[in-house]
Amino acid sequence: MKRLSSLAVLAAGVLAGAAGSYWYAHWSEPMVMPAAAQQAAAAKDGGEILYYRNPMGLPDISKVPKKDSMGMDYIPVYADEAGTADDNTVKISLDKIQRSGVRTETVGTRTVARPVRAVGEVEHDESRLTIITVRSDGYIEDLFVDKTGQHVEKGQPLFRFYSPQIQLAQVDLLVALRAQGRSGDRDVEGAVQKLRNLDVPEARIEEVRKTKTNPRTLDWPSPTTGDVTAKSVIKGQFVKAGDELFRIADHSRLWVIADVAESDIGDITVGTPATVTLRAFANEPHEGKVTFIYPEMMKPETRTLSVRIELPNPDGRIKPGMYADVLLHPSAEAAPVTAVPASAVIDSGTRKVVLIAKGEGRFEPRQVKLGSSGGGYVEVLDGVKRGEKVVTSATFLIDSESNLKSALQALDQSDATP
Repeated sequence: MKRLSSLAVLAAGVLAGAAGSYWYAHWSEPMVMPAAAQQAAAAKDGGEILYYRNPMGLPDISKVPKKDSMGMDYIPVYADEAGTADDNTVKISLDKIQRSGVRTETVGTRTVARPVRAVGEVEHDESRLTIITVRSDGYIEDLFVDKTGQHVEKGQPLFRFYSPQIQLAQVDLLVALRAQGRSGDRDVEGAVQKLRNLDVPEARIEEVRKTKTNPRTLDWPSPTTGDVTAKSVIKGQFVKAGDELFRIADHSRLWVIADVAESDIGDITVGTPATVTLRAFANEPHEGKVTFIYPEMMKPETRTLSVRIELPNPDGRIKPGMYADVLLHPSAEAAPVTAVPASAVIDSGTRKVVLIAKGEGRFEPRQVKLGSSGGGYVEVLDGVKRGEKVVTSATFLIDSESNLKSALQALDQSDATP
């Protein structure tokens, strides 16, 4: 009996020691709460938790606390942050808006057009090209201009020409002049007209009438001032009526033919201002205007259309064949349109959305139809009105909340489906 009593006392002591250790371990040290308990406690302090969103911003939500693949806790979204006034509006806490740097801008009207860049080449002004030819057969007895590229002045002799036809026409004029007293002026006028039909200069006709002589050769004058771009005759050559002898180009004005991309040609019209920078004179831009848009695509392999820009060249520094960089300014003629900053547009690839600020932390995602863009702004054809405010920065944050809201609504609908 005494031995049993001793064992009972010993057992009681062991139990008492175990109980004391349990009390010391659980009540003398701070109690550690599990994550779910912490989030539940936070819910009591911050309001009702609607759902938990992915900490990396992915469109994934959960109705219960969970971790992502990297072990990070999902972030709770409270009712006072995601509460909405209607199904299309997202509400963000004002504190989060301030931390995220959300900025807005009022929708207004402005000129939206971007400069159009093109490359071009200097060419002759086709309206200032002259071909030198004769209207009768004859011989080139001498050449006064015998080099391609030589500059000539109007009236300067080009070559010495002998033509039997011109000789006979001069004889007819002399005969008519001698018989003028008997037959009147009709025969004289007929002989003069015959020389004019052979393109004989008026100075030679007057010389024949005054001197009553028949010169054998004619020093053919240049009808224009310019540079010889082509010479097809040599000294002593026999030429026929209509043969091209010289080609002279007046370079006091030149064309720049610029190739504009097919996607940009819609913004270009006749009269659009242009800045032309020749690569030979990179620091001397020239201002001009588009004077003509060619009616067909001259280079289908590059999908470009050509436009013409006229440039004055009084000092002759600009040469045909030079390359030019062209900057077209369609904005100078564009009418003001409703526009928003380009940073306000969220492009998902299938649709374009802007966020309308409703005030008090409420934002409405709204799909828009866009037009032309330029200068950091984009034209809005449909979806917003003037005077509304659009979010221009931190749009990704509000868009993420909007996507989460949509996903939550889809989740609720799937849970409600039997």
